[in-house]
Amino acid sequence: MALLEEFENQGNFLFKLRSYIPIVILFGGLAVFYFYQSDPFANSFAWICFAVSSLGLAIRIFTVAYTPKNTSGRNTGEGQVADTVNQTGMYSIVRHPLYLGNFLMYLGLAMLSQHLWFVICFVCVFYLYYERIMFAEEQFLRKKFGTKYTDWANSVPAFIPLLKTPNSPELSFSWRKILKKEKNGLAAMCVLFYIFYAVSVYQSSSQNYFNSVWFYLAIISTLIYFVLKFLKYNSSLLEEEGR
Repeated sequence: MALLEEFENQGNFLFKLRSYIPIVILFGGLAVFYFYQSDPFANSFAWICFAVSSLGLAIRIFTVAYTPKNTSGRNTGEGQVADTVNQTGMYSIVRHPLYLGNFLMYLGLAMLSQHLWFVICFVCVFYLYYERIMFAEEQFLRKKFGTKYTDWANSVPAFIPLLKTPNSPELSFSWRKILKKEKNGLAAMCVLFYIFYAVSVYQSSSQNYFNSVWFYLAIISTLIYFVLKFLKYNSSLLEEEGR
């Protein structure tokens, strides 16, 4: 098989697993965190890490909030889905803003290890992993949209954003779509930060597992997740025409 097809096949396979494998990788970071007994929660460094992850979530939010239906989705089982090429908003400064958001969300967690070598390993693994996914996605879009896609891709970088103000989105900001689509990321981020915090508490033998802002963030984000999950399948409150 030629490398072109091989990379595309690998990317399509990894595309379906993209929501799960990075989390597995980060549990490697949890092992590093545990065995090296670092404690970023004893100072403000944990909040710096949380700010990096929050920036990633914000990028995802400002990407998804302006996109139409059947683009920028969490579709995994059915593979690639795209009814149009997004070219405005975040897509006017970077071709893969959702993956950039993912990178920053996971990077904040990787930074909790406080070990530079682990962060470098994480960045390298993330690059190799998502490079295949982005390749397969771009092949799909190139085949489906032809020059409409390539003309846009030639002027917008794949992963490192242009230093300019994004073009005005064609659609309005949709809170309903954010609540429906990004509840997973918020809950996962807060719960993972709490898991790291709980490990640091265990190491210090302080037993202060629950009287902490990290605990409340995890509980509140989890409750929000289940409420929105219920509304998604039992109500039309989060539904919006064309979104």
